[in-house]
Amino acid sequence: MNILYLHSHDTGRYIQPYGHAVPTPHLQFLAEEGVLFRQAFCAGPTCSPSRAALLTGQSPHSCGMIGLAHRGFSLADPVQHLAAFLKRNGILTVLCGVQHEGHGPDAGARLGYVQTFKSPNPEEDAAAFLGSNPRGPFFLSVGFGLTHRPFPAPASDLMEGYSQPPLPLPDVSEIRKDMAAFKTAARELDRRVGVVLAALARHGLDRHTLVVATTDHGIAFPRMKCNLTDHGIGVLLLMRGPREGEWSDCFERGRIEDALVSHVDLYPTLCELLGLEIPPWVQGRSLVPLLKKKVSEIREALYAEVTYHAAYEPMRAVRTKRWKYIRRFGGRRRPVLCNCDDSPSKTWMLEHGWGEMTHEEESLYDLALDPHEMRNRAADPACAAILSELRGRLERWMRETNDPLLNGPVPAPVGAAVNDPDDLSPSKPPRRIEG
Repeated sequence: MNILYLHSHDTGRYIQPYGHAVPTPHLQFLAEEGVLFRQAFCAGPTCSPSRAALLTGQSPHSCGMIGLAHRGFSLADPVQHLAAFLKRNGILTVLCGVQHEGHGPDAGARLGYVQTFKSPNPEEDAAAFLGSNPRGPFFLSVGFGLTHRPFPAPASDLMEGYSQPPLPLPDVSEIRKDMAAFKTAARELDRRVGVVLAALARHGLDRHTLVVATTDHGIAFPRMKCNLTDHGIGVLLLMRGPREGEWSDCFERGRIEDALVSHVDLYPTLCELLGLEIPPWVQGRSLVPLLKKKVSEIREALYAEVTYHAAYEPMRAVRTKRWKYIRRFGGRRRPVLCNCDDSPSKTWMLEHGWGEMTHEEESLYDLALDPHEMRNRAADPACAAILSELRGRLERWMRETNDPLLNGPVPAPVGAAVNDPDDLSPSKPPRRIEG
């Protein structure tokens, strides 16, 4: 079985199959032909930590990627990367476009990719590879940066007056226009995904290829990307199985799956589907029992974290079906504004006092009655028992995964580029960590 891994920057779940007015017909087609996971989450709502977690099957702090690769953070052991693992098991590994788990001209090779294409049109490189009659099984990673800021100008048919702002933000013209620009970028992302899917079908490779489509984290708007609410950690996840072979019946067309799923669960899933032994470092759980309908859930809870983005902002979270518990470390209570990408939405929020708001050290949200996580119940006596339970869950997970945050502030590696938490923008020149 081949694997086609389609991934994007900063898309969250803001595509057509998740009910949003974002024109993405090719992703809609993919969802209708496979399984759509409604409750899929990343392990860290920043670019490199999220991708590293997915591609090593473990938390960001466990795999070492606690910050951004292009700012000097790195995997503790690149041999654990999925591409390197599959390469060792005789699978041709190919990278087209974006990856964010390594940095530098030879990053693809260091991560385990046998072939790396670096043109600005990854969909064309992928289509060319698929048309080259590849021999033997392959893992083809196709990465798109289109929904990363800056966005293009809004298309004329996606006018700001017809665009609903993301749920945690107010309905004002500046944010509507910003969302229209995102939708324009998402439509172009979808067009390019369509090029790859068409090439896969044209060359008859869809009969033996598992397609996985996802993104790294929530969209790049205030209160979303780099936040541990569902607005930040919720991701799209679509899986379409091969047309033929022993696993074809597991991917029922048009299936909607509501089980809790983490990005770290994809690594063991692919291992099981390929008949490979799951490596000992993997912390995720295979989705195969879920896909076979042998169970209705594979996990009671999932975990997510932030340590560094542009600046240090240590946070950890545990999420169950009903509850979310977020703990902030280090004593800072004001927003770390440079961890939010510059945008018209950010400007509007700052003009209306967002920068002066404060965070509690602990937050507890009832996702049944407060799905947008706006009412903190941590101080509510009625929630004391659930607060204690989730505190315990989070601490046990941190200890089981050797989270360095348990030992105090986590230093950035020598040479890393880090902003001051009081910086307003990530574009302000960072300081380099010296030895």
